[in-house]
Amino acid sequence: MSDFTTELASALSAGQNIEEFFRQHLEQAINSLLQYELTTFLDYEKWDPIGYNSGNSRNGGYQRTFKTKYGALNIVVPRDRMGEFRQQTLPPHRQSDESLEQTIIQLYRKGITTREITDLIEKMYGHHYSADHISNIGKLVDRDVKAFHSRRVKPRYVAIYCDATWLPVRRDGVAREALHVLVGIDPEGYKEVLDYALYPTESSANYQEMLRSLQARGLEQVALFVSDGIIGLPDAVTGIYPQARHQGCWTHLQRNAMHKVRTGSSTES
Repeated sequence: MSDFTTELASALSAGQNIEEFFRQHLEQAINSLLQYELTTFLDYEKWDPIGYNSGNSRNGGYQRTFKTKYGALNIVVPRDRMGEFRQQTLPPHRQSDESLEQTIIQLYRKGITTREITDLIEKMYGHHYSADHISNIGKLVDRDVKAFHSRRVKPRYVAIYCDATWLPVRRDGVAREALHVLVGIDPEGYKEVLDYALYPTESSANYQEMLRSLQARGLEQVALFVSDGIIGLPDAVTGIYPQARHQGCWTHLQRNAMHKVRTGSSTES
């Protein structure tokens, strides 16, 4: 599985379509789970000498298309030489399953626990898997997410943009939640996503919490913060970095101004 958090950062910076981003990672996640299933079934890793003369081994795979609301996924279902492996990740004889894609998406949530993974995987598979099995599946994504949110950052940034995009999130029901993103520009002019976090609503306190985390991870100085007109945000960010200045985002200002402009052609008198 590719580094989810790094690709999320690149996708957000490049303005990539979020549904296509999730489609790609659903595809990667399902293919990774299928390979892990086969490893568990054979009881040895690929290229592990334990597998020599074990009586069974990997035998390639076959292509399968699986439809989701994010688009069609190209899946490779692995096979064993004895023909005994029966995968549980994809429902048999079906080309789509909304519950599966929602389960995979939830695996990417920040701070996911082994207990949560257990509930999700058991819902997917319909029977119990060992704690070690669940823990290993969770490590496929949990490790990368934690590494991104605990990594050291550069000490200085010329500007940090604070903004949020609203995404549909399924928990007990479906609701829209705010994915907060902090994008920094360093003294050399390079842009990078410094942090992201999902909150029920967008607020200055959420950005302040994210900035405190970045401060603890090495962020010492910021020259300028740029954001939309969230109440209290200028004081929140400059309260952590007193030497910084705050500027309203021109794009947001233009959009707000356009909402005040009447549309349609004028009538001559």
